[in-house]
Amino acid sequence: MGVVNLTPDSFSGDGLASDTARAIRQAHRQIAAGADLLDIGAESSRPGATPTSVSEELRRLLPVLEGLGDCGIPISVDTYKPEAMRVALAHGASMINDIYALRIPGALAAVADSDCAVCLMHMQGEPLSMQSSPTYADVVVEVQAFLRGRVAMARSAGIASDRLVLDPGFGFGKTLAHNLELLRRLAQVSVAGLPLLAGMSRKSMLGAVTSRAVDQRLAASLAAAVLAVQRGARIVRVHDVAETRDALAIRNAVELD
Repeated sequence: MGVVNLTPDSFSGDGLASDTARAIRQAHRQIAAGADLLDIGAESSRPGATPTSVSEELRRLLPVLEGLGDCGIPISVDTYKPEAMRVALAHGASMINDIYALRIPGALAAVADSDCAVCLMHMQGEPLSMQSSPTYADVVVEVQAFLRGRVAMARSAGIASDRLVLDPGFGFGKTLAHNLELLRRLAQVSVAGLPLLAGMSRKSMLGAVTSRAVDQRLAASLAAAVLAVQRGARIVRVHDVAETRDALAIRNAVELD
């Protein structure tokens, strides 16, 4: 999954909120590098981020979605707002990637009325305050229990299991120790065999381990992606598509599942 950020304040330094043409070119570069799907986000969810209005989110998002209408691969839209979900789906999005796991009123109905794929993510708290004091008795057990509950809620709303992807939410209300434990025991997070998505690319957890700035975390991002796939991730959300594909190609050549 190749990342395309349409925000002005992306933690990774690749936000393209004010330049639709550059964002579309970036999306095509991700496709040319071998992305199987794109994840487009128009609101920052980095720690400390404040909410963006739905009108501003759509102002950033729609020209890019329209410009990628014939790009040839599925497009995921990273949003938690029901109105934005409906508009994105009407403009060709194939997947909704929701950091709130459809907990916002109206979100379940917005996706249940379509046939899109849905990524349900775990987050303790909300972006503005989620990193202030995250606590767990057992982060893996609690993340899995949360995702199990959200899967049940989605199923009760008529969303079939084959539409669902689960994301443990690395960096979303977790300390470094929590993130490392989630990665170490990632296979245990799975619910009913549903595919797992892992998003660690360039994140601060990698900087905390390596003491590297965000623009120097390629090697750490590649290692994290390989470890995630080894532990059961089916999708890795990354900024550096070509390099990640190369790293996974070596892993796949050596270790046949």
